[in-house]
Amino acid sequence: MSVKVQTSLRIDADKLAEAKLVLAQLGMNFSEAVNIFASLIVAKQGLPFEVILPNDETRAAMQDVREGRNVEATSLEQLQREIRTS
Repeated sequence: MSVKVQTSLRIDADKLAEAKLVLAQLGMNFSEAVNIFASLIVAKQGLPFEVILPNDETRAAMQDVREGRNVEATSLEQLQREIRTS
């Protein structure tokens, strides 16, 4: 059996509170979730999800959105409808 150690981290208070609410609905606490995350890092020998920098085309599209160019949807709901129909 492995030895448990106590650690500390800095996290945005609002995000921590939201995360704890979600985790409670899943039947676990924050410490359990962090342990699962650490186990996945070890198992995958890296982050358990892809982390990449956006390519030039994606960066340009992101900049367009920030500047209000080439944006037709005026709400999240409208954008979701457009995605479903395309």
